[in-house]
Amino acid sequence: MRAAPTILHLDMDAFYASAEQAAKPSLRGKPVVVGGLGPRGVVATASYEARRFGVHSAMPTAQARRLAPNAAYLVPRFTLYRTVSDQVMGLLGQLSPLVEPLSLDEAFVDLEAGGTADDTASARAIGEQLRDAIRAVTGLTGSVGLAGSKMLAKIASEEAKPNGLLVIEPGTERDLLAPMSVRILPGVGPATGDHLRRAGMTTVDDLATAGEAELVRLLGKAHGVALHRMALGYDDRPVVAERDAKSVSVEDTFDMDLHDRVRVRTEVERLADRCVQRLRAAERSGRTVVLKVRRYDFSTLTRSETLRGPTDDPTVVREAAARLLEAVDTTGGVRLLGVGVTGLADYTQEDLFAQAAGEQAAPEVPAREEQDAGGHGDEPTDGAQEQETAEQLAARRWPAGHDVCHDTYGHGWVQGSGVGRVTVRFEEPESPPGRVRTFRVDDPELQPADPLPLVRDPVDYSSWPARLPKSRSGPGSSGGESRP
Repeated sequence: MRAAPTILHLDMDAFYASAEQAAKPSLRGKPVVVGGLGPRGVVATASYEARRFGVHSAMPTAQARRLAPNAAYLVPRFTLYRTVSDQVMGLLGQLSPLVEPLSLDEAFVDLEAGGTADDTASARAIGEQLRDAIRAVTGLTGSVGLAGSKMLAKIASEEAKPNGLLVIEPGTERDLLAPMSVRILPGVGPATGDHLRRAGMTTVDDLATAGEAELVRLLGKAHGVALHRMALGYDDRPVVAERDAKSVSVEDTFDMDLHDRVRVRTEVERLADRCVQRLRAAERSGRTVVLKVRRYDFSTLTRSETLRGPTDDPTVVREAAARLLEAVDTTGGVRLLGVGVTGLADYTQEDLFAQAAGEQAAPEVPAREEQDAGGHGDEPTDGAQEQETAEQLAARRWPAGHDVCHDTYGHGWVQGSGVGRVTVRFEEPESPPGRVRTFRVDDPELQPADPLPLVRDPVDYSSWPARLPKSRSGPGSSGGESRP
């Protein structure tokens, strides 16, 4: 534990939904839900307006629609989210060389390593500057937690939400944690939480009082010792600048089971291309291609093929994934497909083009096979299910919330599509709420477009942060508070 709250945790507020509201003036202040929109879709993020109706992440979208029928339901736009995330991570990188990203919208920063803070006052000042900078550069808000450890900094940012800053003073950790649920601690998920509840432990104070020996008896040595230390407020984990990804993967769940083998292969190849795009964005290559198939009966199969060396060539990955598909029985239908690459490296093996040109390699033994007990249906498939309907094709070309451009009306976004029509609202991030117009799905003047910047002329923060005098960041300074 540190003597000063110099570990910062940033968590952007309802990131995907807030980005959509910033991009779409007509949605500001209204409930917005981002996620999969089909019958099997789940919520990725809900705006705070939608959360008032009980909508939350990981909830089935169908359930969210029952709770908030008047919310705007949008398909994620990861191109936009990654752009904004890069802007935010760039700001964090100017605070310290030790930045540990956890996701697109969340990261730890070691302010002490960056020389930007060494006591409570300077740490608070940096936290306030960061919130201002994020707002000026992206138009979005983030919540900041400052403490002497990663665990407490993350708890502080959660307590500060939305759009706040909270400092946990070193020495107050145990009193702060005592009344909180055991689920607040890292590593305590639903199963462990339920196990502890049955043992009569529901708060962090219960864990601290029970003692290390009792927690070791209940949870095993490693988990029991670690949990007891965290219950006392101890967490010595360092901020790690590089979080080495072990794999890159993408997957899709389909609204209707796929029966047509040609369509299944087409989707596998499309996923392989998306996977390589992510691989290249991370400036990595990979040696092992993995195919994931979830069938109609929920049985899940994975197959993998290890190449002679690492690659980021889309043809190599696409053909390897297609070979793996040949070893999978898709009779009865497919509800989910995924393609991934593991064994990541920072270089590419140049002689893999021979394999892309047709060299055949036998797929490996399945990496795992889950719930594979349902058998395979041998009934003839309905021909109507084998081809995408016109409505499904339209929804794929014009996903709700995505950007479009019209030759006459300019930039807009898709409100919805159906019955051969697509409805578009024409507005930009810095415009007033725009007008809605409807077109044929094949209108030649309407085309998909790239997202516009959320802030047209963001403030230049290339020379920040300025080290503020400690007197400017004492108790009562705007936007922050201290605990206890």
